[in-house]
Amino acid sequence: MKNSIWLFTFAVLLLAVFIPSYSVMQDKTKKNAEYDVKIEELTAKKEDLRQERYLLEKDPTYLERVAREKMGLVKEGEVIVEITPELTE
Repeated sequence: MKNSIWLFTFAVLLLAVFIPSYSVMQDKTKKNAEYDVKIEELTAKKEDLRQERYLLEKDPTYLERVAREKMGLVKEGEVIVEITPELTE
């Protein structure tokens, strides 16, 4: 009977010590999974940016399109005509 009580007490103490650290380990594992997803997203974004950089450096047609669409640049003598839709009530 005494051995049973000692064994039970030892088991309870062991659980009391390891359950909090198990919980911390689970939290760390979850964070690692989140970081892995973030790394994959950033790696994909980096590859997209690398591809865009290559196009900007090597493809004059792409460079012109970006300059026109994103920066609003025009060639000498060109006139920009903006068409805005009318609001009908």
